[in-house]
Amino acid sequence: METLLLDHLTREPSLAATCEELRRSLSLPAKRLSELKRCLRRLEGRGEVAAIGSGRYLPTSSPALVAGRIQITRGGRGFLPIEGGRHPEIAIPASATGTALHEDRVLVLLDEVPRKGLRDRLSSALRGGGGPAPGGRVVRILERRRSRFVGTLRISSGRLSVRPDDPRFSREIAVPDRPGSVAAESGAKVVVELAAWDSRHVPPKGRIVEVLGAPHAQGVDMLGVLRHYGLESDFPAEVLREARSFGRRVREKDRAGRRDCREHRVVTIDPDDARDFDDAICLEPAGRKRWRLWVHIADVSHYVRPGSALDREARKRGNSSYLVDRVVPMLPEALSNELCSLKPGVERLSKCAEFLLSHDGKVLSVDFYPAVIRSRRRFTYAEAMATLQREPRDGEEEMLHLAHGLAQRLRRRRFDAGSLDLDFPETKIRLDRAGRISRIDRHENDASHQLVEEFMLLANEAAAARLAKSKRPALYRSHQAPDPKRLASYREEVLSHAVPCGNLLRPGEAMKLLRRLGEHAVGGALKLGFVRSLKRASYTAEPLGHFGLAKRNYTHFTSPIRRYADLLVHRSLFETDGKKGGGCLRETAESLSARERNSADAERDSKELKLHAHLREQIRAGRRQRYSAEIVGINGAGLAVDLADLGMGGMVPYALLHDDRYEPAPGGREALGRSSGRRHRLGDGIEVEIASVDAERRRVDFRPVRPGGAGKKGRAASDRVGGSGKRRRPRRRSARSA
Repeated sequence: METLLLDHLTREPSLAATCEELRRSLSLPAKRLSELKRCLRRLEGRGEVAAIGSGRYLPTSSPALVAGRIQITRGGRGFLPIEGGRHPEIAIPASATGTALHEDRVLVLLDEVPRKGLRDRLSSALRGGGGPAPGGRVVRILERRRSRFVGTLRISSGRLSVRPDDPRFSREIAVPDRPGSVAAESGAKVVVELAAWDSRHVPPKGRIVEVLGAPHAQGVDMLGVLRHYGLESDFPAEVLREARSFGRRVREKDRAGRRDCREHRVVTIDPDDARDFDDAICLEPAGRKRWRLWVHIADVSHYVRPGSALDREARKRGNSSYLVDRVVPMLPEALSNELCSLKPGVERLSKCAEFLLSHDGKVLSVDFYPAVIRSRRRFTYAEAMATLQREPRDGEEEMLHLAHGLAQRLRRRRFDAGSLDLDFPETKIRLDRAGRISRIDRHENDASHQLVEEFMLLANEAAAARLAKSKRPALYRSHQAPDPKRLASYREEVLSHAVPCGNLLRPGEAMKLLRRLGEHAVGGALKLGFVRSLKRASYTAEPLGHFGLAKRNYTHFTSPIRRYADLLVHRSLFETDGKKGGGCLRETAESLSARERNSADAERDSKELKLHAHLREQIRAGRRQRYSAEIVGINGAGLAVDLADLGMGGMVPYALLHDDRYEPAPGGREALGRSSGRRHRLGDGIEVEIASVDAERRRVDFRPVRPGGAGKKGRAASDRVGGSGKRRRPRRRSARSA
């Protein structure tokens, strides 16, 4: 019966049928209907058939059904990036997400039941010629991304429920039975485990598995982030033993087969609080108008072997996570901060990309090989910048000056080729011993950052080109072109400000626009809009290209201490069997992309929590600080503002503009006062102070310091879309990082 039924369903994969229709099609007698229903349930349980509503069934191989990890916005809408990145993402209305939660693996039924040629239409839509991307609805949860959530306990009339902290999970979780081991007051932060939840019409149920404590108690905020995102600071004993088994120094046998670069003038440049130095550089003249550049990357693959305990744990973690108060590393400190870290004055193993470059930055040749080095000096970004602003005092500083000149030529060459300049200032939150914000440092993307960034970009692209040429299985870093419909809408907005704008699907035209916006009164706000129109970069098993960098082949090669993807790239480049330890690359790419998004969300939440607590304390103490803000959006509720010195955004509601009654003008470029005629325009500066913090809705409202509040031109601010993946500082928002 099962074979007969599957054969029939796969012959008409786009035709959904009821059980009765299937019985008639199979010419089965009515008395076998119950048997047919049992057969369908078995096939559904094995994932070969999907129930799509109204008692109808489709084979899961049907082109009408698409699987993937759903992304849900804070507003409740969902979208499904298609695995492999070859098709447009599918839009899913909030009412059609069912019981799916952010990052769940789901099965989606497309709104239009596919006929022949649908895949061609999807591909055409990606190229901008096939109309809007398709919509759909969730018909099945294939895998929950997480089953445990952090939230606030509520006790009313003896009944318990938990309000999840994640605004994307808008339903309260009922806790039917209060376990005797759980002693908590209403308002406490708890961890709740979600039970089976099959219908959005039924409230979800769960059980409390851990009480974290009072919401404002020291450490509870960050503990909640760790629990919600499943980040583990501690390593299993087996992993720690393996990491320590290599000792603290490079052994004689480890140097075998490596080029000796210990006498080279190798230096590192990193943030002041970094301890995992995974890249180093050396530059020397190589004859007239030529340069030899060595980019050394920590040789993690020498110690973390496929299938080992270290490898399994690193694969599970996917990457290091940089919260506002701590690092949750991918590898134990014995490796990440010691034996693999390219610390000055000690021998370290590296994987080297050696370049011969022309004076203007053209790559004449590149070679990859294992090496052993001894870094001469560790520069912080601040020290490197100070060195570049004065005469060099020794050989290392002289090399830094030469490297700066070459990096700037590489940078100009990259932008001329169409790469987008999307680097923006970043903020670094500094905490006191009690976990409160003591200060917020603002850092520009200065020449010291650009020096490292350009050399890492060069190495990443060269590694990708080598892998593509060798046709070895490998992971690539891909960045799809923006959705044409969304980009067209953004282009109309730009043109409405009388800013010339070409075809933004061409990186060269996009770069021209970004240059114009840098000189325009509303450039900061419009630049932010462009960044929001971009898709998120991800890992793929094929080189799909990188829109933001205008590169055909690109991968991540330069940070194996903190990214498992880079470790796999090292294995593919240097080991005889490129597949060894890689498993299914498509699944690995999807998993690592999901882990990266998980870390980005955790980093963002950790920063938001500290900023919100900082602003709440200003309200409580009656000492509200003044901030310069820029108006970056205008809607029916008020003015969306960006506060560069805090590294965050917020709202100024019209109700807090007490000098008049304001409403948005047609076009959304300004808000008009009904009586006074005063205007608040996109791009205007406004001086504000905190008004309120809504922790549950994750909303922060500000109010103008003076009635009306109009001030001088605000500063542009946006997410950074970087390229090399070189760790710098926590980003202002969750960037669609390259």
